[in-house]
Amino acid sequence: MPIVRLRRCSAVILTAMALSLAMPAPIAAQGDLLIAPTRLVLDGRRGGEVILSNVGSEEATYRVSLELRRMTPEGSLEPVDAAEANVTEAAALEMIRYAPRRVVLPPGEPQAIRISARPGAELPDGEYRVHMAFAAVPKVQPIASPETAPAGSFVVKITPIYGITMPIIVRKGQLEVVAGLANPRVEELGDGAYAFAVDISRSGGASVYGDLLVYGSGSEPVFVARGLGVYPEIGSRHTTLPISAEQAAAMKGPVRVELRAPLADGGALITSLDAVLR
Repeated sequence: MPIVRLRRCSAVILTAMALSLAMPAPIAAQGDLLIAPTRLVLDGRRGGEVILSNVGSEEATYRVSLELRRMTPEGSLEPVDAAEANVTEAAALEMIRYAPRRVVLPPGEPQAIRISARPGAELPDGEYRVHMAFAAVPKVQPIASPETAPAGSFVVKITPIYGITMPIIVRKGQLEVVAGLANPRVEELGDGAYAFAVDISRSGGASVYGDLLVYGSGSEPVFVARGLGVYPEIGSRHTTLPISAEQAAAMKGPVRVELRAPLADGGALITSLDAVLR
């Protein structure tokens, strides 16, 4: 069990302003599709955009849609049917506008999806979230020619459909969130596999999002995990991340665990924890 020597939490004041995109944005890839940024925060006064790029060698078509997802305490995102949406989720779906909803991308050419949000004046201050999905539309192709299809049989062809999802977050009003770290530990999973586990907590009206860094005795981090979020529907996220045997060995003894804002947003310290791992 880890021995915690000191715990520090920092309050992060989140004013209702859009994230600055002046610095390079993270990129997500699936199949031949790239999107940037991978997360968009709006304040309801200014819109934003997501850039889609086809890095394949053939023209591709993508369908753009909105989905609802809820985070579990383990950090996974479970789909939510629109008919089962709560008041906050239904309001988020209602306020988001975007275009186009279907994109045909020649190889190497980008396309912008324009996004805006108009939260109603009657809505309480808070954070509202939907997830934008980009799904490849498969081309219609013949299954088999009469010459190649065996007599008296049929052929089934399975075509994988690639897709990416990204959160779109709308913040209304001035929101405050307090983040914390607890229970850091190295777990031995068997067969030479290890994991680093830590609980990331949040309280307040907004989500927490950042990069997790673990320092041992040196000045450089032993381990870095980018883009970890804790959404408002949960108060704490139990995070388990795979690490190498070398990283596990380097974490034995005193460590410092930090949660920092993404580098694209300045990398400011959100919260930190000093502990001794056995």
